[in-house]
Amino acid sequence: MPDLNSLLVFIGAGLLLNLAPGPDVLYVVGRSLSQGRAAGFVSALGIGAGCLFHVVAAACGLSALMLALPMAYDVVRYAGAAYLVWLGVRALLSKGGAMAVQAMARTPLWTIFRQGALTNVLNPKVAIFFLAFLPQFADPAHGPLAPRLLGLGLIFDFNGTLVSLGYALVASRLGDWLKSRYDLSTWLNRATGGLFIALGLRLALQERK
Repeated sequence: MPDLNSLLVFIGAGLLLNLAPGPDVLYVVGRSLSQGRAAGFVSALGIGAGCLFHVVAAACGLSALMLALPMAYDVVRYAGAAYLVWLGVRALLSKGGAMAVQAMARTPLWTIFRQGALTNVLNPKVAIFFLAFLPQFADPAHGPLAPRLLGLGLIFDFNGTLVSLGYALVASRLGDWLKSRYDLSTWLNRATGGLFIALGLRLALQERK
């Protein structure tokens, strides 16, 4: 695991990203509005389960790559830092708006869980994000890489699932208010964008220990 300061940065960045409205949030909110709290909770758990696929894939793939090619660490680190800056710029330039949540037909809970998992597993942007984000906090010079990448990924997934469950709870009670929050969406985009630009630059410029 990284030192405490880096771990707190990792957790904070992950939470802010999970709070920003995206496809996963919209799916959870849509299910909560259409079928209530239970459906929202199940959809959040499905998305969390799907996220585990990307965590394991990133941990195994990156560790194998860096074991075979030691120089790959720096390549992945700089490419990941550039990707985080790009994410930040895109968030800063995005226009705020209400969540475009569409009504969904009533569906059995198991189907909702499966759809949530598949929504995450089949999203290539999630895979790219983990490949870019996790290595920034796991230096192979400090020991076996795969367990630390896996641990970081599990922390991210756990916190993200908690955020999704929170959205489900809020949406099931205050759905109309949540959908109309232009200011909330704008603030989250700006905060996420600024953090990711700063994080990407910090990680690109810091000296490897």
